[in-house]
Amino acid sequence: MDLLVIAVILGVVLLAGGIGLVVSRRGKQAEIEAPARPVPVEPAAPAAPEALPEQPSAEPSATAETSGTGTKEKEPEAEAAPAAPEKPEPTAGRLVRLRARLARSQNAFGKGLLGLLSRDRLDDDAWEEIEETLITADVGLDATTDIVGRLRERTRVLGTKTSADLRALLAEELTAALDPGMDRSLNVNGDKPAVVLVVGVNGAGKTTTCGKIGRVLIADGRSVLFGAADTFRAAAADQLQTWAGRVGAEIVRGPEGGDPASVAFDAVKRGTETGVDTVLVDTAGRLQNKVGLMDELSKVKRVVEKHGPVAETLLVLDATTGQNGLAQAQVFTDAVNVTGVVLTKLDGTAKGGIVIAVQRKLGIPVKLVGLGEGPDDLAPFEPAAFVDALLGD
Repeated sequence: MDLLVIAVILGVVLLAGGIGLVVSRRGKQAEIEAPARPVPVEPAAPAAPEALPEQPSAEPSATAETSGTGTKEKEPEAEAAPAAPEKPEPTAGRLVRLRARLARSQNAFGKGLLGLLSRDRLDDDAWEEIEETLITADVGLDATTDIVGRLRERTRVLGTKTSADLRALLAEELTAALDPGMDRSLNVNGDKPAVVLVVGVNGAGKTTTCGKIGRVLIADGRSVLFGAADTFRAAAADQLQTWAGRVGAEIVRGPEGGDPASVAFDAVKRGTETGVDTVLVDTAGRLQNKVGLMDELSKVKRVVEKHGPVAETLLVLDATTGQNGLAQAQVFTDAVNVTGVVLTKLDGTAKGGIVIAVQRKLGIPVKLVGLGEGPDDLAPFEPAAFVDALLGD
């Protein structure tokens, strides 16, 4: 019995040893047949390729953009196409379309006068109030005296009138005071290029108005070149260049602080070479009481006239300056022979009478009026439409 147990135990041991030997041999065989697992290492930087000569390409170069899945060609950004030139609003009837803005000044100048004239009894006190209203509106003393004198006489002869009749009567007198027979057209239809000098003090909106005048001319079918001869004011040339760019016009400019007459001369020369219809020259506008400025403006005009006569010299006046504008106008007229007035900042004020005062004092027609901040808010002056807007409905 003991021998049998021992035999069984020996058999089990021998069997286990045989199985282990087989497994061990198979494991070693598997290790021999399986490839060794690589040890992770940092990839080596690729060798730089030999430089190749650059090849011309019609296609714009693309920028490589790396993502998690590889390298992707980034499309080149397209350059923005230049903006098409703006088409300015037609000038015909522009003053009528801007009537609402002009009518803002009617409180003192229109409704006030109509209210006084509509009284049951027009005594001396009433007429004095009418005179004060006209003077407050910058009509001027001499013009006020004449207007009131004619109104008194006509109302006395005609007797009491309805409000509509009184309005018509006042409109006739104010229109007559504006001298509707004056030639208010811009003198730019002669030899090419017609040279227009734009003068005025700083703060009146001279450079902006110069840009708007260019839009007026372009709206009427004329080609324009700008001359940035206001070299003493920082950024004046940049401002004018912006206006020129909006309508696709060319501009001639010089260095800041440079000789204004030289810039004006070059502008007219360039205008002659390119065959444009009009050259608009923006001039310096320091305070009018500086003798140096007036001498400079006279020089600019003399130099420009080496190419030919100046067609127009337009004085830009700020309507809100009132009677001070008359002093400015007189000084500029003596220096450069102003041929027309551009009245700016007329909207929202009660100073519409300055139109009458300027024309009566200087004999110079108001040719354009500015009625707002928009690029096309500069309108050819029409006396009847102007008075109609002042008086309102």
